[in-house]
Amino acid sequence: MAKHVAIVVLLVLGLVNSSYAGTSVGYYTGKCGSNDVESIIKGIVQARFSYDPDIIAFLLRLLFHDSMGNLQTDGSLLLKGPNSEQTAVPNFTVKGYDLIDTIKEALEQECPGVVSCTDIMVAATRDAVLLAGGIYFDVPLGRYDGKVGLASNVVLPPPDISVASAIAYYQQVGFTDLETVVLLGGHTVGVTHCNVIKDRLYNFQGTQQPDPSLDAFYVFFLGTIICQNNDEMFVFLDSPNSVRTVDNSYYQMLLQNKGILPIDNAIAFDPSTASYVQDLANNNDYFLDLFAKVIVKMSLVGVLDENEGEIRNQCWTTN
Repeated sequence: MAKHVAIVVLLVLGLVNSSYAGTSVGYYTGKCGSNDVESIIKGIVQARFSYDPDIIAFLLRLLFHDSMGNLQTDGSLLLKGPNSEQTAVPNFTVKGYDLIDTIKEALEQECPGVVSCTDIMVAATRDAVLLAGGIYFDVPLGRYDGKVGLASNVVLPPPDISVASAIAYYQQVGFTDLETVVLLGGHTVGVTHCNVIKDRLYNFQGTQQPDPSLDAFYVFFLGTIICQNNDEMFVFLDSPNSVRTVDNSYYQMLLQNKGILPIDNAIAFDPSTASYVQDLANNNDYFLDLFAKVIVKMSLVGVLDENEGEIRNQCWTTN
């Protein structure tokens, strides 16, 4: 509890920096012999991205669920087990674990017991964002891995959360209203399933009609072509032409009444967030800059130090 209180206070005051909990930019310089740890991570991410560009969505979601699921960026979601965080309902469809394991294996061959799985997850996500159209940004490294990962600890906001509740949730870790809207911009590469939104397409609030706030043609397209008789079909949260690119087109879709999840649609028209959506929709560079900063801020939530965590030998199990 004290750990969470400390990080909340630091974030609210804007005092989180690259030295929090021993993290720093360039942390692994000289710690892996002559090897460049971040270059090794980048090379493996690049290789995966070249044939599987969906890895950007997997990694962003993996980092988000790890950081926000228990308000600690500690790699606890990477742990396997019958009661692990991976077994919590919100984490059923999280992917990308295999890539983290592959990177860990490569680094263990070069410098065993040096690089944490949590840092691999953070750096790999940064690299994927760049490959998918985002900007390069430095990430402080030096995190330690958590020793506990329980499904009972996982609490994540549902897709139909209200704007006020979403803002309150992210305020726990010091996110401003604007940063909350920017964080949701990760949906630029996101997907959901038809069963999550079928009430909006067919029976909104028990009316036997679609959600009137959704674009009528979009409702027809999703309801009769994509989702009809197929609850498990994927639905892109951004334009199909841009779903593997990190850009501001997600916000442009919202302004066209094409927000897929209820929270997506709501932030576009709620008085507390509508102006932010408009600004982000109008300026891609503005979004990319803020998105990079929000990822860094999220990656510093609840960071563990050497007295609280460990450097795992394998990412799926504690030492």
